[in-house]
Amino acid sequence: MKRKHYIKIVVSILLCLLVGFAASLATQFSVDTWYATLKKPFFNPPNWLFAPVWTVLYILMGIAAGIVWSKGFYHRWVKTALYHFILQLILNASWSLLFFGLQRPLLALIVIITLFIFILYTIKWFKLVSKPAAYLLIPYLIWVGFAAVLNFEIWRLNS
Repeated sequence: MKRKHYIKIVVSILLCLLVGFAASLATQFSVDTWYATLKKPFFNPPNWLFAPVWTVLYILMGIAAGIVWSKGFYHRWVKTALYHFILQLILNASWSLLFFGLQRPLLALIVIITLFIFILYTIKWFKLVSKPAAYLLIPYLIWVGFAAVLNFEIWRLNS
């Protein structure tokens, strides 16, 4: 790979980590207060697990986006893939704001289901550009699927 490709990967990783950091700000203010008071399902992971998992996922997402971007933004498939990626990244951050920031689990559930669908679209478009980039998003898809089930259960148990 050329140097400019590595730069695009690093920029993409930093963008994803920045979005994750911004979303974590909403989480920090309610994880020990509001979130601690909620009824949670038996499969709820410990709080300490979320930050390292999300960090790894944001890095994988950034690598995937950087690989796609390095194929040339002039190409229609690359543009479409990255537009889907940016949209799902916005939905990702929106979920944290709705769930933790505004403490609205039902609205967050709607967003996370939409996010899951857009991750599928992103994987589809990434696969057209770079199969390895698409495969890097699979752990993210699985985690968001799990998070959607967790979100649903928290909403159900606390409604």
